[in-house]
Amino acid sequence: MSNRLLKSLFIRFLLPILGSLALSSIVQAAPEDMPEAFQQSTLEDTVSIQSSGHLVLFSPLREVNNEIRSESLARLPVAGEGRLYRIARDSSREEARDHYRGLLRQRNAQILFECSSIRCGRSNVWANQIFNQAVLYGRDATQDYLVAATVAEDGARWLTLIYTVTRGNLREYVWVEHLRVESGATIPGFGNMTSRVEGPIIVPWQGGMTYRFDWQATDRRRVTDLAREEGTVVVLVGYSVLEGDESFNESMERARRATESLSEVLSKTGVSGDQQEIIVVGPAGVFNDSDRQGDRVEVIVISR
Repeated sequence: MSNRLLKSLFIRFLLPILGSLALSSIVQAAPEDMPEAFQQSTLEDTVSIQSSGHLVLFSPLREVNNEIRSESLARLPVAGEGRLYRIARDSSREEARDHYRGLLRQRNAQILFECSSIRCGRSNVWANQIFNQAVLYGRDATQDYLVAATVAEDGARWLTLIYTVTRGNLREYVWVEHLRVESGATIPGFGNMTSRVEGPIIVPWQGGMTYRFDWQATDRRRVTDLAREEGTVVVLVGYSVLEGDESFNESMERARRATESLSEVLSKTGVSGDQQEIIVVGPAGVFNDSDRQGDRVEVIVISR
């Protein structure tokens, strides 16, 4: 009996017996279905999205002379919908974000880009020029965004965009776009050659004897989650700025100590030392990217 026939019999005769909870868990695992709504939220708007050139950002945005700029963006032929949810006052956008991340993890989604706070760019631009939802205009420091990709059984590729924000009146919202991408279109960062590599996740650091890492909670959780897969390697690349009164070797040593310190932090959160590889670049790595400057460690996760 073919797998297709077995699946058909299972859905027709056995699913009703399992009840609504089992049914919902099966439905939410399908990449082609809209992610299940966060329970403590209310649907406020649904927008059909049919476009030959829908704008999707895969890096932080900037606005220059009223034009949207981003190092990685694409205008993709898509079909799907967007949904606006208002989060209940006794919950939080952090809980909503964790809910959607959990669903994406169940679908084996690949997160192509994510950001938090001012690193995403101006909330005003996300709300009014990217998503066309004025209610999403909130505080730049209390927003986050991610875009993830999945592949359905029929080979169709789906993008899921999640944006959460806290407005000035403290109301919190989630915007979800779930889009089927037409075959042949190129999705930045998504493909057989790039899906094994995640990052870099940029972690600025300060200190000398002890170190303070400016590391987003979402990034920490992302590394820990990815590292659970057997055979995953977590690469820590340490950079430093050559200060005016130090030698090259002294700057390299600062980068080494900071990178080893972050390695110890990761070990305490479940990423074993055996999984980690440390590379010290110090002041020898120069990039034009404004995000890749200063004393920092760049974390790259490579799956088997």
